[in-house]
Amino acid sequence: MRTLSCRTRRAEVRGIALLLLTLVGCGRTKAPTTSLTGAAETKPGEAASTIRFRSMAEEAGLQYSWSAPGKRPLTILQTIGNGCAFLDYDGDGNLDILLVGPKPGLFRGDGAGKFTDMSASVLGNLSGYFLGCAVGDFDNDGFVDVYLSGYREGRLLHNEGGKKFTDVTKQAGLPPQAWGTSATWTDLDDDGFLDLYIANYVDFSPQSKPQLCYFPTNDKSKKILSSCGPKYYQPIKGKLYQNKRGKFMDVTQAWGAHKHAGKGLGVAAVDFDGSGHESIAVANDETDGNLFLGEGGGKLRDIGVEANVARDRDGSIHAGMGIDWGDYNNDGKLDLVVTTFRSEAKSLYRNDGERFFSDVSFESGLGRIAMPYVSFGCKFLDADNDGWLDVLIASGHVQDNIEELEDTTYRQPLVLLRNNKGLFDDVSPSSGVEAVGKLVGRGLAVGDFDNDGRLDALIVDSEGKVVLLHNETPQAGHWLLLKLTGKLTHGALINVTLPEGKKLLRHCQTDGSYMSASDSRVHLGLGSATKATVTVKWPSGKTTEHKDLAADRIHTLKE
Repeated sequence: MRTLSCRTRRAEVRGIALLLLTLVGCGRTKAPTTSLTGAAETKPGEAASTIRFRSMAEEAGLQYSWSAPGKRPLTILQTIGNGCAFLDYDGDGNLDILLVGPKPGLFRGDGAGKFTDMSASVLGNLSGYFLGCAVGDFDNDGFVDVYLSGYREGRLLHNEGGKKFTDVTKQAGLPPQAWGTSATWTDLDDDGFLDLYIANYVDFSPQSKPQLCYFPTNDKSKKILSSCGPKYYQPIKGKLYQNKRGKFMDVTQAWGAHKHAGKGLGVAAVDFDGSGHESIAVANDETDGNLFLGEGGGKLRDIGVEANVARDRDGSIHAGMGIDWGDYNNDGKLDLVVTTFRSEAKSLYRNDGERFFSDVSFESGLGRIAMPYVSFGCKFLDADNDGWLDVLIASGHVQDNIEELEDTTYRQPLVLLRNNKGLFDDVSPSSGVEAVGKLVGRGLAVGDFDNDGRLDALIVDSEGKVVLLHNETPQAGHWLLLKLTGKLTHGALINVTLPEGKKLLRHCQTDGSYMSASDSRVHLGLGSATKATVTVKWPSGKTTEHKDLAADRIHTLKE
């Protein structure tokens, strides 16, 4: 999360050139919309179609907003933002919504596009300097629990049978974090219980100096105060806690996570190399990114530099903020996307195998399209069910008075990149996401809240109302939605074979993006295929095959 570009002249020239390329020839057309029920009347499996989203938070019953209290200009702490989550807290098969703020909001979904505020009865009088969330069943009782990260905060909420959440932080032995941001649940010691990794940001307090920094204005004749960048503050390293049947032990150093560079903002775990052990990728702000390779038994080894994901394609440190895993080119290997600051390409790291990645941000088109923005939340999703993972990005600057300093804006548009067989096209104007308007975008989650087979999205506007996007793509392909059940499902790898021989790789996790959590069910776009054979590699090491699953249904797969 930077405040001024510190790149060389070469990088500045490249950024300007790419920005011009982005702006030239980009037409703006208003996207048509359809009703919640009308969109379902079109036939699936037709030719590739234009993606359509419609904003419907108020219509759905979501009354929640964020603000930045205190005098302006805002500090680095005031602009950090918040996260959000899609989760099924009561186990009824319908997604609910968690919105993280000083007083978190919890809304129960009915599976038909309506949400009821259950905050008081389910969360109780919960308040604090909360920022993000991680969703996972840490005690394997069948109901998802929640960890809330925060500034001088951190709460573990146990799900009491889908009725309410109880704060068990002290009993669990989890201390408050200095500045906790994104977090993930993942089993690193192969004992069948989820461990907890929490990223931390920088050492900042009301006593820190400077609180604000002077910057030259557009007219170059004067300087004004604005938010300082992370380079002015010391990094804080992330923390790793081993789950000992509901009690948590700090194993940061013992397991190798102490090698974290600090200034962590995004976290995502997955078994990216098919070793049977989950690894953790951490996006860090103006420091090298980390990739902690899981080697079993809790042992981690940072291979960020040797795997070529620590820096950008030019070997420069960038402002890593959001992060996510997904096989964007359908080659059977999980790739990594990291969102960054303005004039920095959003890095897309292609998994080349042998634990090595190539930054293909420019070749793929993703880096060029999203370059003008300060980007946070990001998720891979197959928005049109064609079998190719698209990317949705939420952006917003970190200086509330940036218009006085540079030729850019504080509030910025959502960006939707459609995957055209490994190359990305900007479909933001025609898809309806641009019609939402500009946001101070931070957290972002995806999930199918009305169970119609099309992935929807939830976005945080740090100085506005919650955004709920309903996917109304009229000619979406066929789909499968897989609910995995077993002792442990986080970390499962799903290999899919379609009748024509096409293969897909997806994974089961709720993390990624920015301080947020997404639908734990695995969504599969099938294109024109009406059935698929699914092979699940469970975290336990067991493999199950499920032949010829009928499309356009929700399937429960048991270990």
